[in-house]
Amino acid sequence: MNVFAVPDLPEIRPGDDIGALIRERVDVQPNDVVCIASTIVSKAEGRTMDLDSVVAGDRAVEIATRLARLTDDEKDPRFAQVVLDESVDLVMDAPFLLTETQFGHITVNAGIDRSNVPDADLLLLPSDPNTSAVSLHESLGAPVIVTDTCGRPFRFGQRGVAIGWAGMPASRDWRGEYDRNGHELEVTVESVVDELAATANLVSGEGDGGTPVIVIRDFEFGEHEGSDNLFREYESDFIRQALQEWEFER
Repeated sequence: MNVFAVPDLPEIRPGDDIGALIRERVDVQPNDVVCIASTIVSKAEGRTMDLDSVVAGDRAVEIATRLARLTDDEKDPRFAQVVLDESVDLVMDAPFLLTETQFGHITVNAGIDRSNVPDADLLLLPSDPNTSAVSLHESLGAPVIVTDTCGRPFRFGQRGVAIGWAGMPASRDWRGEYDRNGHELEVTVESVVDELAATANLVSGEGDGGTPVIVIRDFEFGEHEGSDNLFREYESDFIRQALQEWEFER
């Protein structure tokens, strides 16, 4: 498997054709997997916002006030309002905001970014990353994964994850297959799009030296059943259920 960055991409502006910019620089093959950072997808889709345009409601003011008290760090209620607007559920409200986005991804602050946004205060995640991935897949003629970085429970540090994908299943389902000792696999479902997103993140980098589009060549999905289940349903997400019963105390 070969992994490489698409070179010399310009700063992405609203309305830019990301697929065309990639095709100008790389001869994309049908079996390539093209991993594209959500930041440039959001920029092309105009998903930026200035805090001056936001009016904070009572709930946002309450959240910001409480967080400031708990963390000894001033919080902007307008930012809290944008987080609420981009979310369908507030999983935790202290000591930080952990939310479910409108497309099912659970992440801190609804994935809103304040870095690498030259012309605005905030960069929001794409409103529907799967739809974005479908459009890019059709443009490139190869599978596409829209990636982001987020933290993980029980582990320090962040890793790349998939928030949208098209042209390939999200997971390889090993259930019903056998290990080397002949035991039937009963629960193994491998989140391939997350693994490829993490692979891409190793090459793309972070900060001002990052390259936002990575091509993974010669990856083979194999003869397995595929699944598009990526975000766990609430009924089977026992950690999420426990978090909503938990209250932060300093």
